[in-house]
Amino acid sequence: MIRSLAALTALALLSGCTSEPVTAQSTLDGHSPIVIAHRGASGERPEHTLAGYRLAIDLGADYIEPDLVLTKDGVLVARHENEISETTDVAEHPKFAARKATKTIDGREVTGWFTEDFTLAELKTLRARERLPKLRSTEYDGQFEIPTFEEILALLAEVNKGRKTPVGVYPETKHPSYFVSIGLPHEAPLLAMLDRFGYRGRAAPVFIQSFEVGNLMDLRAESDLPLIQLIDAAGGPADRPGTSYAAMTSPAGLKMIAAYADGIGPNKAMVIPRAALGRLGEPTNLVRDAHAAGLKVHPWTFRRENYFLPLGDKGGINPAGHGDLAAEIKAYLDTGIDGLFSDNPREAVAAVRKGKAE
Repeated sequence: MIRSLAALTALALLSGCTSEPVTAQSTLDGHSPIVIAHRGASGERPEHTLAGYRLAIDLGADYIEPDLVLTKDGVLVARHENEISETTDVAEHPKFAARKATKTIDGREVTGWFTEDFTLAELKTLRARERLPKLRSTEYDGQFEIPTFEEILALLAEVNKGRKTPVGVYPETKHPSYFVSIGLPHEAPLLAMLDRFGYRGRAAPVFIQSFEVGNLMDLRAESDLPLIQLIDAAGGPADRPGTSYAAMTSPAGLKMIAAYADGIGPNKAMVIPRAALGRLGEPTNLVRDAHAAGLKVHPWTFRRENYFLPLGDKGGINPAGHGDLAAEIKAYLDTGIDGLFSDNPREAVAAVRKGKAE
């Protein structure tokens, strides 16, 4: 999700979202924006672990977000990518050395170890590790298993007992057209598992998201659960090579998305691009245009490390140091976003609550 600041700014301008100052806009439905714990409390624990999800819930997140890939035996598990060398200790297991491979995923060559080459039992012998060790603590490396989607939903069922407002789940289907090409589609096991745990109908505390289009259209044909079209500042959907994300964020493009989805999840630089020297620029019209099409807007990803923050909100020159995440979030809340993805639910929840009180 990290792109150069110059590229982000240029692409935001090309997208048809012209800069026009906006202040204190409302969300689409007038409700308080939701906080989505991006891969769990991934600023505190290794991402996509039950410990990270539980901590995110304890810190007040409204939704937890698992990225979903499949195992060789067709089980949905939570990993940022199907290539797992960055987020597990797989390279330290000699018995799996021969599984290392080079594959073409969404038109890009990737080398490593892939979930679809492991059974669930084999994946359970691995342990999670911090994906950003230069920015975050590695003290929890080696402690946690790779969780299944079923285990994540079971955790939510446990913590939601007696809650007036349940914590929701916000799964992302990763590389769905690739998985279809190898005979491991997401749709059926995803919908079956959600149904098993009682996620039915548009009021269910769930959003299903994807960077691809066909996957969401297929899900819409089978379910009325809320869907979110993810959008990056560059490129386009892997399953629609003739379509750019820039075109999808034009008013006409947003109306097309509204025919099959309930909202968009844009790269946050498409809502407020970075200006000179990495400062926040003026908001674009994306939130306004999306709301006009009846779409919610949930930008990603808000992180407290100086490395990720706009110049004015950095807390020093140490990239791993923490800056003023709340100030960055406040600028986005003023545009009327309906929710946000954050690695740091503690800070994000506090910022949203403060914004609501103001």
